Amino acid sequence: MIGHISSLVVMGVAGCGKSSVAQGLAARLGGVLIEGDAFHPQANVDKMQRGIPLTDEDRAGWLDRLSEELQRVASRGERAVLACSALKERYRDRLRAATSSLGFVFLDLSQPDALQRVAQRESHFMPASLVESQFATLERPDTEPLTLTVDGTRSLVSIVTEAAAWCSGTQVQPASMQPA
Repeated sequence: MIGHISSLVVMGVAGCGKSSVAQGLAARLGGVLIEGDAFHPQANVDKMQRGIPLTDEDRAGWLDRLSEELQRVASRGERAVLACSALKERYRDRLRAATSSLGFVFLDLSQPDALQRVAQRESHFMPASLVESQFATLERPDTEPLTLTVDGTRSLVSIVTEAAAWCSGTQVQPASMQPA
């Protein structure tokens, strides 16, 4: 039993499926979807569109806005489901400070898979050239509390099913172990 998770962050590098999984989890859990990309200031978007990786300083105000949004949703007694890269432990700690019992679903994806997915996206400001910098920045949350690591190449349905069960404190058998 993992305890009560009040809200969730679906995290990982560009192209791992954060937005799709967060949308599915919000629908499954009756939560409020927060699309982290929508909170980037225009200066960050412009920088990424030019292929320039964001710095810790660039992300600071963005993380503050996301923390405020998590608090706003929690203050209404609702569960937030945030799609956010949250690449470094200190970024995740900043989000954890915003609300109690914040869980993280880490969508684990290889660099070649991420590069392929980002290159195929048509309507996103993040170019494939920034995938390498995402992996350079990533601090895996393998030993952090209230964190579920999921293979990001699995089907959306199986990821959402496992993450929803984990969030509610029940166990599901991973898709790789289910009978055919």
